[in-house]
Amino acid sequence: MIVNMLKLGEVEFPDSLGQISHPPRQLFWQGQALDSWLSKPKLAVVGSRKITPYGKTVTTKLVTELARSGVVIISGLAYGVDITAHQSALATGGTTVAVLPAGLDSIYPVAHANIARQITEKGTLITEYPDKTTSFPGNFIARNRIISGLADVLLITEAALKSGSLHTARFALEQGKTVMAVPGNITSPFSEGCNNLIKSGAISVTSADDIFFALKISKPTTGPRSISGTAREQLVFGLIREGMSAQEEIAAASKLEGFQLAGVLTMLELGGHIRPAGGGNWVVA
Repeated sequence: MIVNMLKLGEVEFPDSLGQISHPPRQLFWQGQALDSWLSKPKLAVVGSRKITPYGKTVTTKLVTELARSGVVIISGLAYGVDITAHQSALATGGTTVAVLPAGLDSIYPVAHANIARQITEKGTLITEYPDKTTSFPGNFIARNRIISGLADVLLITEAALKSGSLHTARFALEQGKTVMAVPGNITSPFSEGCNNLIKSGAISVTSADDIFFALKISKPTTGPRSISGTAREQLVFGLIREGMSAQEEIAAASKLEGFQLAGVLTMLELGGHIRPAGGGNWVVA
């Protein structure tokens, strides 16, 4: 595949990278053109290489919803959180960008070469290093400033106390980017880095809605939906789908008695169609 190059100062060079401290002097890339995704909302997702089942679950869940909604997922192709983020974006047909610590002819780790090829079909492989450059230890930290520099928001889904992803958080803060982290079990050393970031001011993430808000975009709607169920269930679901959320309003509009509405709401929640939003309010799940 052809290797494309952009030099710092050229019109097509990403503004977000040209403005960071120690900007890359050039970029080499393969796959989709940079201008095909640079104007879209972009989320960097990084974390521990030794991912736990919890870390894999939350990374997959969050990235799947965001990528499906058009958010570009940026990461570093490493083991653990990085590769989980890339795979989750690819699985939903989303756009993902991998920033490499070596030349494009030296995919690292080699075990992810097949994923790298898939990324070039729906996204981009990018590096500041020319071909025949191997992945020296210092390249990994330097690579992280490009991951955060390309993104609008940085998310760390799981990280130990000395995780390399904390370097990415530092770069993001220096670049004026929003840093977010998923809280974890306080007894787990694999979540210690994330929990400390949150204590230091990072925004805690418990759902994709938190990230949509940080990206300053509205969560896309999937359009009208219908469900199979009783006439009452279809009526109540339709009211909630159209934006009615307060239980009192739903009761008045549906003309159902309190005990009848409670039963319908319970069945809709058990069916995964709606979820409580607090304060007696309901929203589509």
